[in-house]
Amino acid sequence: MPAGQLWIIFSLSLLMSLSGALMPGPMLTYTVSRTLATTRRSWLTGARVVAGHAAIESLLVVALSLGVVGFLRAPAAVKAIAAVGAALLIYMGVSLLRETVRGRAVELAGSAPAPDQRTSFASRVPPVAAGVLVSVSNPYWWIWWVTIGAAFLVRYDVTFRRWPGLLAFFVGHEMGDLGWFLAVSIALGLGRSRIPRGVVTGIQAACGVAIICFAFYLGISAFLSTGR
Repeated sequence: MPAGQLWIIFSLSLLMSLSGALMPGPMLTYTVSRTLATTRRSWLTGARVVAGHAAIESLLVVALSLGVVGFLRAPAAVKAIAAVGAALLIYMGVSLLRETVRGRAVELAGSAPAPDQRTSFASRVPPVAAGVLVSVSNPYWWIWWVTIGAAFLVRYDVTFRRWPGLLAFFVGHEMGDLGWFLAVSIALGLGRSRIPRGVVTGIQAACGVAIICFAFYLGISAFLSTGR
């Protein structure tokens, strides 16, 4: 495959990735919340989340290249993914809100939480694992890949047989995600000490509410779009 075509695939894939990453969604909301709740190397949170996100996307790209698109496009599959994903997002959002209400959102002074208090599900799951869970629980992540993502692979004949193009596509896509989410966590991680504690707690609560709202919206819209 010519170097010029590889560059085109890489560039377009990166732009497509940025167009999705810049849109507010569960993964961005989780990254913001987890960065503010992390006391050590919080600026790396975005990279850790994207690592899990990239791992599950690599498996999905392989599946699409092997022709699993038809199954994922089936209305029953879309509804099942929406139901399970919405339930997981609601659980994460409620867990985060419960922790915030208990006064466990963020301790800017760096004091450790009391050992007898329960931490939220979102706090217990490592960022890499959360990157996987938040991705697969988002029905629109699946829909994007089986429509736009799959169409891109077909348009540029990106297959295992033409593996340089497949690699350029994957690297470009993940670089877009990494650039944005790492920038978000760096800005929040390095500037967190300047944010009043009350503001941080408010952001945590807003993130919990946003995740729950995303869950209802994504779950319901997936059922409406596929019909009965």
